[in-house]
Amino acid sequence: MSLLCRFAPRFLLACLLTGAAAVASDRPNILWLTSEDHGPHVGAYGDPLARTPTFDALAARGMAYRRAWSTHPVCAPARTAIITGLHGTSSGGVHMRSMVSLPPEMMLFPEYLGAVGYYRTNNVKEDYNVPKTPRTWDESSARAHWRNRAANQPFFAVFNSTKSHESQIRLRPHEAITSPARVRVPSYHPDTPDVRQDWAQYYDKVSEADADAGQRLKEIADAGLAEDTIVFYFSDHGSGLPRSKRWPSNSGLQVPFVVYFPPKWRHLAPPEYAPGGWSDRLIGFVDLAPTVLSLAGIEPPAWMEGRAYAGRWVAPAPAYVHGSRGRMDERIDLVYSVTDGRYVYLRNFRPEVSQAQYISYQFETPTTRIWRERYDAGQATEAQSIFWRVPKASEELYDLTTDPDEVRNLAAAPDYQPVLARLREAMRTEITRRRDVAFLPEEDMHRRAAGAAPAELARQPDHYPFERVYAAAELASRIEADNRNELRGLLDDADPAVRFWAVTGFLMRGRDGVEFAREILLARLQDPAPSVRIAAAHALGLHGRAADLAPALVVLGSLADPARSGVLAAIPALTAIEALGPKAAELREFVATLNDDAGVPHERFKTYVPRLVKSITQSSPSLPR
Repeated sequence: MSLLCRFAPRFLLACLLTGAAAVASDRPNILWLTSEDHGPHVGAYGDPLARTPTFDALAARGMAYRRAWSTHPVCAPARTAIITGLHGTSSGGVHMRSMVSLPPEMMLFPEYLGAVGYYRTNNVKEDYNVPKTPRTWDESSARAHWRNRAANQPFFAVFNSTKSHESQIRLRPHEAITSPARVRVPSYHPDTPDVRQDWAQYYDKVSEADADAGQRLKEIADAGLAEDTIVFYFSDHGSGLPRSKRWPSNSGLQVPFVVYFPPKWRHLAPPEYAPGGWSDRLIGFVDLAPTVLSLAGIEPPAWMEGRAYAGRWVAPAPAYVHGSRGRMDERIDLVYSVTDGRYVYLRNFRPEVSQAQYISYQFETPTTRIWRERYDAGQATEAQSIFWRVPKASEELYDLTTDPDEVRNLAAAPDYQPVLARLREAMRTEITRRRDVAFLPEEDMHRRAAGAAPAELARQPDHYPFERVYAAAELASRIEADNRNELRGLLDDADPAVRFWAVTGFLMRGRDGVEFAREILLARLQDPAPSVRIAAAHALGLHGRAADLAPALVVLGSLADPARSGVLAAIPALTAIEALGPKAAELREFVATLNDDAGVPHERFKTYVPRLVKSITQSSPSLPR
């Protein structure tokens, strides 16, 4: 494919149609069966409690992947990675229910399929953090179906089941099939009747999702299309129970994943494909877009970050697969993860907040509430306490062969230092290769992009000095290191993101750290960048001297109003006010008056300020922050 075709979407249709080696009728049908919020708790993966006959039968005819990872552990960022072939940390779409544009040369992968004659349907969930266009789907609705295509037209069809979604795990009353007494409660959850009930109901709901997939396969078979259709079956991330969904460890990212290639299309299968076999290749959701294009006879564009693992353009297998977590609803965090299939390494760039920051939706699940109550009562084991503890470890390392629950952190163990160093370097190399924009505060990222695509910042070193910003984030978040002098030297850096990380680094270090840099932190209350002013006010208000509180509250009050500062500045300002608790009592009346519909750049952001307002004005001291 010529450079013009690969990088200029307006020429794509003509290029693909002209260069296509086959007519549309000679391309395979591609069916995606997806389900929500469940990990590899299926019979084919050896789970004795699972009742998943559809998945298991498909695995017996096709091939399953032992280590498939969702790129992000929650629906919207995960689906954004799928539809773009990009990590959310490089596109800017890593934050839960956000919205970023893409550079002009990038298109959502179904648009490429449409250009070569595919009928494309999605039934029904989208939830992308990037805008779609009228060319993305032929139909995306509860009525969308491959049956509506033209005669002999190949199709790409997605059918998503919501039966196993987080919301269904806690729905009561429930007619139980799985016995709670038989479930295995992971060591990080308390073993109580209610927790067992949640796990048992989860198994029942996974079974219902599997039945939905079975119905879709029956439709294909009844139409006589089984031998013309390549089938994928996978879920969008780990289970909807806490410490799976939303957390980028293996428990939150590993998904069941199976593919089936009928004999007619076996030549497009992965090289290691064998009916009833297993693949040890590491795959992530960023690999799905280039793989589908490769199956359809389209060379994946160079800008996609994923690697095709089937079709004409199979790429070499990676040594690692990567994941990450950004803001979850109104809760700010930044965590990266990487695995080689055995070891999982996590890098916490915001260790000052717990894994379990309060998200009201997550607390609707009985397991979450009971787990928190036991932790507050001092009844949690060490494995059960990690989720709630502050600060988090800067680095985490787990061996899945001996610790599948990921509760024994080996990062400080002498015997594992070579493994730690290898995975740390693999992560650093990948982040640097992509020049991730996730190290910019979200408000700063959008302000720098100035209405353009955040991903374009990676190509603008003068506008986004990635190396300096990333180095500052690394330095700031290594809270166990004696690096305060070096960190203080960054407080006057020319770039606001570097200053942000330096200020946040002292916030992470608590009272001693804030006192060490107090004079410069006070000066940063007047910083031109809102993110820096907020971080300085947060640090001084929480850990500074008594005289520092009043100026800190002035800054936070001025930026907490989304009508004046925008929602992306209001979120961290309100978060800081919430963290100050009684110290910020004088701002509660003001917060209660905020117009929480103001300053919203897109409707996907509209719920976050109201939730923070409610938390501040109706705060509970027992909730994690």
